[in-house]
Amino acid sequence: MNLKDVRDAIDFIDAGIVKLLGERMEHALLARRLKTEIEDGGRENEIFGSIDSKATAVLGGSFLHRVFKEIINESKTIQGKASSLIAFQGAHGAYGEVAAMTWNETLVPIPCRGFAQVFDRVESGVCDYGIVPVENTLGGVVGEVNNLLIGTGLKVIGAVELRVRHCLLALRGADHRDIRTVYSHPQAIAQCRQFIARNKLDAVSFHDTAGAAKMLSEERRKGCATISSRLCASLYGLDILKEGIEDLEQNMTRFLVLAREAAAEAGDKCSIVFTTAHKAGTLFRVLEAFAGKDINLTRIESIPNRPGDYVFFLDFMGSDNDPRVIKALDHVEKITSEFKMMGCYKERNAQ
Repeated sequence: MNLKDVRDAIDFIDAGIVKLLGERMEHALLARRLKTEIEDGGRENEIFGSIDSKATAVLGGSFLHRVFKEIINESKTIQGKASSLIAFQGAHGAYGEVAAMTWNETLVPIPCRGFAQVFDRVESGVCDYGIVPVENTLGGVVGEVNNLLIGTGLKVIGAVELRVRHCLLALRGADHRDIRTVYSHPQAIAQCRQFIARNKLDAVSFHDTAGAAKMLSEERRKGCATISSRLCASLYGLDILKEGIEDLEQNMTRFLVLAREAAAEAGDKCSIVFTTAHKAGTLFRVLEAFAGKDINLTRIESIPNRPGDYVFFLDFMGSDNDPRVIKALDHVEKITSEFKMMGCYKERNAQ
């Protein structure tokens, strides 16, 4: 061990402290949504009482009290701000977070373990918005999200079509010739199959792209890399060995922004969900209703719901204030078994 080794260890620990502080402040924002007042003397006494038992030979009780006093004061300051929260799936650095910041950079992104938690946090009011991927040009539809959309009462208030540029990330100073294993989400792996095969890498599925980068940063696995975003490189102190490793140059993922209430601003794109009776020509009659009003369809997708039963997702250009659209939707609602207007919104394209 030498001085450089010690300083490298300190830098690594400092980066971890910053990440943990960020996570604590995010949980403070979530806690604010679940309590009536910012001030909570009982809770503060509980925290300080717990700190006393954590003092060590190098961490004196008085020092820990000063540190946590600052942390608690900053938590209360943040809780006092009128911040709007947007939930996304994955760790910080996930493409969902990139899409959220593209849609509205003033929001505070809140990571969630899974897509179901994104829906739950918005439905419960803990978060103001949620953002979820619904389809990718290479990986296809995101089945879990589409299934959750069927049962939710949330509204679609926006959409982002994000150009996804995957990066091969490794530990600082790693030689690309030593890389044997790559971790990432199955969707990202599917989008980079040719690169993985060409470089003879073993692909290992991970729960999300950013989580893989975070794991590599924390566990320091040698001979390993991840397929993640450029943002992950800066967040987790990793090197970008190669950028743009996806098989298709125009690798686009479409995200929907969800909220409890419909969009306040006028939209120019609509999304509906419906089922049809088990009769010949029923789907054709739905499509004909839009064609007859010269309404341009941009997406139609079917996914299995119950055995022998399919749910259809349909997007089209137009405003729900347009008389042509109103008439078409009225007709479609009459000829379908189940019908739900998911929202009218504006979509942003982020190349």
